[in-house]
Amino acid sequence: MSNTTRSNLLTEGESRTPHRALLKALGLTDSEMHRPFIAVVSAASDYVPGHAHLKELSNAVKDGIRNAGGVPFEFCTIGVCDGLAMNHLGMKYSLASREVIADSIEIMLTAHPLDGAVFIPNCDKIIPGMIMAAARLNIPSAFVSGGPMLAGKVSGKRVGYSEIYEAVGKFAHGEINKDDLKEYEDFACPTCGSCSGMYTANSMNCLTEAVGLALSGNGTIPAVMSARRRLAKETGELVLDLVKNNIRPLDILTTANLKNALAVDMAIGASSNTVLHLLAIAHEAGADIKLSDIDALSKSTPQLCKLNPASSIFIEDLNAVGGIQAVMRELGDTINADVTTISGTQGTRTAKARTADGEVIHTITEPLRKDGGLAILFGNLAEKGAVVKQGAVKPEMMQGTYKAKVFNSEDESVAAILSGKITAGDCVVIRYVGPSGGPGMPEMLAPTSAIAGMGLDGSVALITDGRFSGATRGAAVGHISPEATSGGLIAYIEDGDDIEIDIPNRKIELKVSQAKLKSRKMYFEQPTLPVYKGYLSRYRKIVGGADTGAVLSD
Repeated sequence: MSNTTRSNLLTEGESRTPHRALLKALGLTDSEMHRPFIAVVSAASDYVPGHAHLKELSNAVKDGIRNAGGVPFEFCTIGVCDGLAMNHLGMKYSLASREVIADSIEIMLTAHPLDGAVFIPNCDKIIPGMIMAAARLNIPSAFVSGGPMLAGKVSGKRVGYSEIYEAVGKFAHGEINKDDLKEYEDFACPTCGSCSGMYTANSMNCLTEAVGLALSGNGTIPAVMSARRRLAKETGELVLDLVKNNIRPLDILTTANLKNALAVDMAIGASSNTVLHLLAIAHEAGADIKLSDIDALSKSTPQLCKLNPASSIFIEDLNAVGGIQAVMRELGDTINADVTTISGTQGTRTAKARTADGEVIHTITEPLRKDGGLAILFGNLAEKGAVVKQGAVKPEMMQGTYKAKVFNSEDESVAAILSGKITAGDCVVIRYVGPSGGPGMPEMLAPTSAIAGMGLDGSVALITDGRFSGATRGAAVGHISPEATSGGLIAYIEDGDDIEIDIPNRKIELKVSQAKLKSRKMYFEQPTLPVYKGYLSRYRKIVGGADTGAVLSD
């Protein structure tokens, strides 16, 4: 296989003698100079449980690249663990890190031009950040994730990461003791891998497979299984075919492929964060995807799976019955079978898939619900839209009017919930935590988990211009746009206001008269927001709204 144009910038001609000398300092031979150069972009680190094993996978990818006649070059990018970043300043950097990841990869693979790339992410912002970079660079690329963690077991019951937060609420409520809480600490996260439920990381890994950038199994094969190592090696081998045939990310990140991913998103009850990330990916790829498209797909795509945190079914269970390809096969004509993937058309992939088992993957004739796991709400409180993971909302919370309890920070809300100041019929409002206000749109897992842990998830709603962890369940409406700092109506809510949430009819309304709102706006004073230096200060100035993916302005 002959070398291609990009790495020729390093290897061909007398003027590139200095470049070849540096490559030989790495140990490259003359014969390797004429083979395709392939980047291996990993997020391996000692910080993140989902990434602790990625070095092993990158070695398997490099073995595959060498098997197929290529020369691998590995480098690592940053990756924030949302669990470790939760409930302190670090969470403000989580979403904001997505753009740094994309930018850093752009820098590395432009400064060191190679012929193709294999990306190895595993957790929340790293996956979309890498996909955005792949779209921007548009060199032949394939993805292989680190895979999900196995479910934990506490007191004989399988549990995921979200149950730990709920256990904190139960402890505060006096339902469990310290020894019980310690058992969650010791046994809820038993292996490496991305947290075991349909949280954001696993949602995005499943959608990377559904969009066609990764091989079948990418989203669901557990991190600790040998099949994950084989998948990594096969991905390394495959990327050489992509280079040979010049199949690039923008051939795959089309509107049709992204709509396939969105259909799967709705079918599997994925994290609400996928809306942010798919909008940002579409923006980077030049694909035509808007919130209204997501709403339309939500209304027309049935939910076939309900996984933890919405149930006791885990990613490993979905893998055991055929994974994402089995879901796509069951979706039938909802999926465009003619689109290009890294391994043939989507139709060739689903033709090999198993049929729905009827329990983990429900059939399209007997779905869990007739519409998708996510819903887009509009109304005077969200003129540009808001997102709720309706597949994880209890039936009694799908429609209702609630009394507002307003907080200008996450910490204030959690303190109120755990001290018993939130009662049935309330709607917790957390504002000034949007993309700009946060800044960085921090996740509100602690308050939603505290609500569930206090036994209030069937009677208390929560709305925010921030976002939620994929581990969130309950009537939690996020991504309220415009956000408070942009003049959104959420800024003018007062304690005791009536808030109507009508998920089936896609509506969210503040039930306050125009005269009262006019008076509030006239005398309104925005609270003093914390001042940040460095990256967060720059990010706050140039980040866009959640309704367009919280992308940065050029």
